[in-house]
Amino acid sequence: MDGGKFIYQLLKVVTGFILAVLASGLFLAWGFFRAGHPEDDPVAFATMIGTGLVGASVVGATALVPAGLLIAVAEAVRLRGLIFHVGAAGALAFAVWSLGGEAEPGSVRPGSAIALAAGFIAGAVYWGVAGRTSGLWHGRSRRTSLPTTNDRPGKDEGALRRD
Repeated sequence: MDGGKFIYQLLKVVTGFILAVLASGLFLAWGFFRAGHPEDDPVAFATMIGTGLVGASVVGATALVPAGLLIAVAEAVRLRGLIFHVGAAGALAFAVWSLGGEAEPGSVRPGSAIALAAGFIAGAVYWGVAGRTSGLWHGRSRRTSLPTTNDRPGKDEGALRRD
């Protein structure tokens, strides 16, 4: 294990998580306020940004422990795929959203699609910052090289050589 790579990855994980919850909070606030360009209505735009920052803190506090567990698994197993990170964040957002108020039997809670989309955005942002390099600090390669014909024992050991 390379200590320098580990510290660097840890900084990327923290930065990625913060940026992911900021993106999620701003997406949720934008969906709520639908503020246009700052020149059209600067008060609505400032309100959207402020609400997005507060929403990001709520999202971050709610998702910190389960997201930390998912991040730890991704780092330990070296899961670097965009699909994993986007899917895991979307599933986490949907699960947290579903824990809230009650829905009618046999239906999902209203706003579930928005929560799912916010999770997808958070997962994509996290993957862009830290997820695509998950587990690279381990130092050992996950892939092994295939044996060449000269490495295989047997009677045809020199069959491909021409003398």
